[in-house]
Amino acid sequence: MTTLLKVQGLKAGYGAAQVLFGVDFSVKEGQVVTLLGRNGMGRSTTIKCLFGLLSPSAGEISLAGQRVERLPSHQIAKLGLGLVPEGRQVFPNLTVEENLVATARLRANGQLKPWTLDRVYGFFPRLKERRANLGSQLSGGEQQMLAIGRALMTNPRLVVLDEATEGLAPIIRAEIWRSLGELKAEGLSLIVIDKNLGPLLELADQHYVMEKGVVVWSGDSAGLRANANIVHEYLGV
Repeated sequence: MTTLLKVQGLKAGYGAAQVLFGVDFSVKEGQVVTLLGRNGMGRSTTIKCLFGLLSPSAGEISLAGQRVERLPSHQIAKLGLGLVPEGRQVFPNLTVEENLVATARLRANGQLKPWTLDRVYGFFPRLKERRANLGSQLSGGEQQMLAIGRALMTNPRLVVLDEATEGLAPIIRAEIWRSLGELKAEGLSLIVIDKNLGPLLELADQHYVMEKGVVVWSGDSAGLRANANIVHEYLGV
């Protein structure tokens, strides 16, 4: 598989406080990758660097072969990076349909089938039922579906999901995991940050465990299952 995203030696921080001390990981076309670790270990800072929201002090980020660590956010998005942010961050005063089309880009990426409004409504029928409701009128689960649908409407090559199941009821959480499995099956690349290790072990191809701003372990799900000490020491579960 072709490498879609490659991060090498990434260092970053806030003022005098350095958070990342040389992060390395990669995502191949069609691969699902996780960034695991306790809160405060550098995962969110890494995501900010990927999207141009924070300038790294050192290191390289390549997306589809192009260096992006110094590009503005809108140019990075045009290259095919989509975000489902922590806390959903839907537009509360726009309707569901307005949220979906506000940042939509009508082009397919590579061999992936393009995402349109009708296709998102088919993927999440609840959004079609609620299409005239404001974002503020949706339940937490509906807002999460909307955040995922909004990212898909940009027709990305790679989607980053930051705590996509946090605070959701178990039945809604299961629906989100199902949807991510379907996206993987059609070949969309994903980076998933989540605390629910069980579903991640079923979904992901590769895991990167972060501790104090570096990657301390990487491997597949079988390897992670076999290393209970890694899970206990660095994930606390």
